[in-house]
Amino acid sequence: MRLRGITRSRNIEDRRGRRGRRGGAVGGLGIGGILVVLVIGWLTGVDVMPLLSGGSAPATTSRPLSEADVREGELAARVLATTEAVWSREFPEQVGRPYTPPVMVLFSGTTSSPCGGASGATGPFYCPADNKAYLDTAFFDTMRDRLGAGGDFAAAYVIAHEVAHHVQNQLGVLGQVHQARQRAGQAEANALTVRSELMADCLSGIWARNVGDLMERGDLEEALNAARMIGDDHLQRQAGRVPQPHTFTHGTSEQRARWFERGYDSGYIRDCDTFAATRI
Repeated sequence: MRLRGITRSRNIEDRRGRRGRRGGAVGGLGIGGILVVLVIGWLTGVDVMPLLSGGSAPATTSRPLSEADVREGELAARVLATTEAVWSREFPEQVGRPYTPPVMVLFSGTTSSPCGGASGATGPFYCPADNKAYLDTAFFDTMRDRLGAGGDFAAAYVIAHEVAHHVQNQLGVLGQVHQARQRAGQAEANALTVRSELMADCLSGIWARNVGDLMERGDLEEALNAARMIGDDHLQRQAGRVPQPHTFTHGTSEQRARWFERGYDSGYIRDCDTFAATRI
């Protein structure tokens, strides 16, 4: 992705210099454990609250940022700026209301949010309570080394997906899903979350369509590969489990890639309405 010349977003809150101490249960996870956590926590929007424990701030220690930290922070800030440019244009044009961009919190290890405490092992998430997206930039390493989803555009897709949850929040979708989940049984609640996540994938595709002039050869496939690698069915198989559709919270590999492509091909928010779709 060609990000040189893209001005950094100012909506960045960098907490990585205040590193939270990892607890043993998270810091000691092996690949199987991490993948199991990712199955239920990866890219969580409104569904993050029951997964995250405790609202108190974790103990912190100071540390200098490494060269990798700086590069990842630069990428995040510049990609966030592209989402601001896209949605500040597309949201008013398609919805008829102004768009207010989210803040992205960069953290390392653990951090706190109004939606609960978070660790890098649970993956990035969006908290509707404070309109902030939370990202441990080391997760890009996890994507590349453990999930087989490397590349700068794959990382950009992750950021665009979390911003898409913010777009959903501004549309009122997240509040409606949360209310419906409160009245539903577990399997039905999971199914509602899947539709919410696939809608975010579709909205991410709209973002990708609108940054085509920044894309390089292979970028689209990087995003589609990332979508496939984080499908619930794939992650459960990687964790040594037989896929259980009633436990899915984000959709299958095929669904995630297909809804991303739908947004990319269409460019219209109305075509990302997974809740009106008879087939997801």
